[in-house]
Amino acid sequence: MNTAAQLFFDAASLGGIYAMAALGIALIFGVMNLVNFAHGQYIAFCVFALIVPSTDAVAVMFLGRAPAFLLIPLLLAVGAAAAVASEYAVFRHLRKATPVAMMISSFALGFVIQNALLATYGGRPKAISLWPELNTPVTVMGASVPLLQLIVILATLTVVAGLALLLKKTRIGLEMRAAAENFTMARLLGVRANVVITGAFALSGALAAAVALIMATQTGVADVRMGGQIMLVAFIATVIGGLGSLPGAVAAGFLIGAVSVLLQAYLPLDARPFRDAFLYTLVIVSLLVRPQGLFVPSSAKPRV
Repeated sequence: MNTAAQLFFDAASLGGIYAMAALGIALIFGVMNLVNFAHGQYIAFCVFALIVPSTDAVAVMFLGRAPAFLLIPLLLAVGAAAAVASEYAVFRHLRKATPVAMMISSFALGFVIQNALLATYGGRPKAISLWPELNTPVTVMGASVPLLQLIVILATLTVVAGLALLLKKTRIGLEMRAAAENFTMARLLGVRANVVITGAFALSGALAAAVALIMATQTGVADVRMGGQIMLVAFIATVIGGLGSLPGAVAAGFLIGAVSVLLQAYLPLDARPFRDAFLYTLVIVSLLVRPQGLFVPSSAKPRV
């Protein structure tokens, strides 16, 4: 087995998941200056949308029975709709509030979604079966790689490329970039605030749904708390990459995934259970060296 290739694919697939989750957070922060801590619950909500409400340990598939060519766009639409609904019901009424007030409201929204899932599905994790054949290993460059890892890497690259084209080549993308640069000035110049913010939430929710599909296939488990850890890592990635920087969020997501895999591979056996402690120590060091993040968005730089 080619160890270097194995580490590369492991790091790229894990980093891809972190990058997609971080992109969802960075999009909202860019246009609203809001760190949406309900993003993790969007992920859990999309996973549970696949199954029939039940307290049984083994879930009965609902949307998950649909063929892939229908399931994928359908679940992306569910994620987008959930995010847009939360913007309309909660965040639209708080646009003039302070960033701290909006952040607290996102915490509260996350708890509401999580407890709604608990009331509907119970707190017991549920075994689900979604495309188990994707976990079949294939040999690539001498490494034994689950097919799902290759799909995650390709999907991440496709999402990043597609988002870059959207932001550079379309009207809504141009308006999002203008809003991220200076939202007040963009509105004065005719940018449609509701359209831009709704579009950002829709993209963020669709990215959460994509992460949900990957996690459901990879773990075979639906758990109301499953979005919490990915949300934490994604938030750290947006900070390390530079709050408001989409390229920074992607780069930091891949970087954290790579460091996590390398620590798991090269730490002594006795130290591997404490991998996250080493990872977050490196996060602290990174922020001490460069507190503004790896990529500082131009909107954060002082203007003359």
